[in-house]
Amino acid sequence: MKAMNQYHPEVDILEMNHDKDHVHLLVSIPPKMSVGSVVRILKSNTARDLKKKFKFLKDVYWGTDSVWSGGYFVSTVGVNEEVIRRYIEMQGKEDAGQAKLDL
Repeated sequence: MKAMNQYHPEVDILEMNHDKDHVHLLVSIPPKMSVGSVVRILKSNTARDLKKKFKFLKDVYWGTDSVWSGGYFVSTVGVNEEVIRRYIEMQGKEDAGQAKLDL
């Protein structure tokens, strides 16, 4: 899809979708970067950009620099990357995708 930003061109966001209250990303990161550091970069950059675009968020999320919760879920992709891609694509649709995916 695209590199994360000019400072981390080796991080690629391969797939992206969302549900009502969370996002799903398929991200390729180099071995030299930790998953936690990439999540921190993604959260801080998107929070900053969201607050620039939607000024009211500064009032809603006062006292913090982020609009994201502190937690996250990560799973590594092994042999079947296509299953992960389809799961992300199905987010927010009638069935969340888990029941209909052919694993």
